Amino acid sequence: MRAVGVDGSPESVARLGVALRAAVDGDGPAVLPVRARPGDEPPLPEPVARAVAEEAVPDGLAVVVATSGSTGRPKHVALTGAALRASAAATEARLGGPGTWLLALPAEHVAGVQVLLRALLAGSPAVVQDVREGFRPDGLTRATGRMRHGARRYTSLVPTQLARVLEHGSAPLHALAGYDAVLIGGAALDPGLRARAEEAGVRVVATYGMSETCGGCVYDAVPLDGVTVTIEPGSGRVVLGGPMLGAGYLGAPAATADAFGPDGFRTSDLGRLDADGSLTVLGRADDVVTTGGEKVAPAAVERALLRVPGVRAACVVGLPDDEWGQVVAALVVTDAAGPADDALRDAVREACGRAAVPRVLHRAAAVPERGIGKPDRVAVAALLSGTG
Repeated sequence: MRAVGVDGSPESVARLGVALRAAVDGDGPAVLPVRARPGDEPPLPEPVARAVAEEAVPDGLAVVVATSGSTGRPKHVALTGAALRASAAATEARLGGPGTWLLALPAEHVAGVQVLLRALLAGSPAVVQDVREGFRPDGLTRATGRMRHGARRYTSLVPTQLARVLEHGSAPLHALAGYDAVLIGGAALDPGLRARAEEAGVRVVATYGMSETCGGCVYDAVPLDGVTVTIEPGSGRVVLGGPMLGAGYLGAPAATADAFGPDGFRTSDLGRLDADGSLTVLGRADDVVTTGGEKVAPAAVERALLRVPGVRAACVVGLPDDEWGQVVAALVVTDAAGPADDALRDAVREACGRAAVPRVLHRAAAVPERGIGKPDRVAVAALLSGTG
């Protein structure tokens, strides 16, 4: 196994693509993409190096990706070539056939890896937007101009990137509207943001999945072909299974045994299956706020806030409280002439009940993020409690 450094440049991503293709085909060592200067030879993280030294790696291992580490300790997910191929094939089938792909995400994350592999398995390398200085809507326009004409066009973005393109408008938005599918994942997609994008002609596909499932495996609430979705009795957690399932965490047998079982991968998300088999994700199990004996799902409060005109983003957490155990606290991003605090609290009260009304309400220019587009709830809690 070897670590391959990428810095967001097309040149470094091209080198990673060559290594990924060889690994998936079984013609080269397994690859761990990491954020680093491409000329460097990054060392393997200690758990991965230990697993390699002890020969405790699964058969067919092709790629190792680090989770975004919401607890501060990222895990290293082992993905086999067979799982990655199954994921790419299921995505291609759902989207309507092979096409050319644009990579505008960091290549070291599972979503970036999948864009590269889907493109390669479809017959041509992905077109790469240079993101060394971060994502820029104008860069998307230029990169789109390099894509092959006459073929279907696909890309994958996080909600923050989609919002920036919509805010910019003009050429970047026109370019994005020309794609046959724009996959949006990495974080929950606000229904209002989706509606704005679709009104502008963008063909949005909301994806749900994680590194442990080779990325997105549920598209617009419907599982991809071969994917199983069940709800764990008692806990209400979403359990995902199928051929695109990862083989566990390298160097972490206890964590593997806890998360991977005979029914699939036990996620940290709460969910509900509707009569037609579609999945509604209700939020993370460990994010639930217990206030005065009542359980409040932050995701439901966030949805209520985002439905208020003028609210652009929201993140809800629980803060410790001597009287209530926890209180609901909300960080919101609003337009300059945004709604009054009372309007925000009234919207939550009507949608979620009295217990869910935020006792702490703070406005900010942006929601802190970790990984690619995921809200950093630890940072939000620190900010709202006055320690950040």
